[in-house]
Amino acid sequence: MNNRRVLFRTAIALGALLAGTLGSTTSALAQNKVTMGVSIPAATHGWTGGVVYWANRTKGELEKQYPGMTVIVKTASSATEQANQVQDLQTANKIDTLVILPFESAPLTKPVAQVKSKGVFVTVVDRGLTDASAQSAYVAGDNPGFGKVAGEYMGKALGGKGNVVILRGIPTVIDNQRVDAFNAVIKASYPGIKVLDAKHGNWNRDDAFKVMQDYLTRFKQIDAVWASDDDMAVGVQKAIEQAKRSDVKLVLGGAGSKEYIKKVMDGDKIVTANVTYSPSMIADAMKLTAEARAKGTAMPATTIIPSVLITKDNAAKYYEPASPF
Repeated sequence: MNNRRVLFRTAIALGALLAGTLGSTTSALAQNKVTMGVSIPAATHGWTGGVVYWANRTKGELEKQYPGMTVIVKTASSATEQANQVQDLQTANKIDTLVILPFESAPLTKPVAQVKSKGVFVTVVDRGLTDASAQSAYVAGDNPGFGKVAGEYMGKALGGKGNVVILRGIPTVIDNQRVDAFNAVIKASYPGIKVLDAKHGNWNRDDAFKVMQDYLTRFKQIDAVWASDDDMAVGVQKAIEQAKRSDVKLVLGGAGSKEYIKKVMDGDKIVTANVTYSPSMIADAMKLTAEARAKGTAMPATTIIPSVLITKDNAAKYYEPASPF
């Protein structure tokens, strides 16, 4: 607006309005119009079920907080479906902002890079892309920390010796980070612990059940299982129970599901700890991105949410019975 054409009394009124709303995160005057696409995996397991819950809940909160913002949430059951949805969000929905939790890292890198090349601001959540230049910002849990915390706890719990098997997630950057950190701790601090094998259970109960069945068939002595995910831990425990094996003394999952936190709280003999990695990080990413885009401010290039060890001493702090995960 050309200020020379504004009437004096209007300028005074506008100045008063600006003064009264200075610092407000919801001021319409301070906001840009934003069309945000949120692309996430479908609820194929408990953790992603939590992601879907938090994404839809946060959509409503953001559209209320920022009247000029439209949030479109899309879920995909495969990397191919998600890649197509990302393209549709850009071409059909005309998004200027994308928050994406990739189904898999490699297959989504090129589609996301193409969208970013069209001027779309891209926040990648959790499962990093194979080319960081395809993103504008990155929000995730501390994946190396997740593996490190798990490795340290397992090493101490086993007294520094024993046979361990690992269940990995979907082939992604974050899975590599977790497993590499876990193995580094074991190698450096607990040379008496032998990692028998590490296979992908894909963060899925049924897949984890099959992997654990294979382990139980091949290995006659397994002292502990790093399931690395609470859904996979369910499949692991089912396989152990069906095989009637009593050698497994510890099953360590991860992500802090209410079911497994409750086990820790109740003093379960095999599930004695957990490691945080909350699906609510999608909400954090959406809120950080929304604020930056609506207000025209810079967003940190990287935001890392720490992983914390959950034991019986602090489990109640993380237990949320109303949560879907």
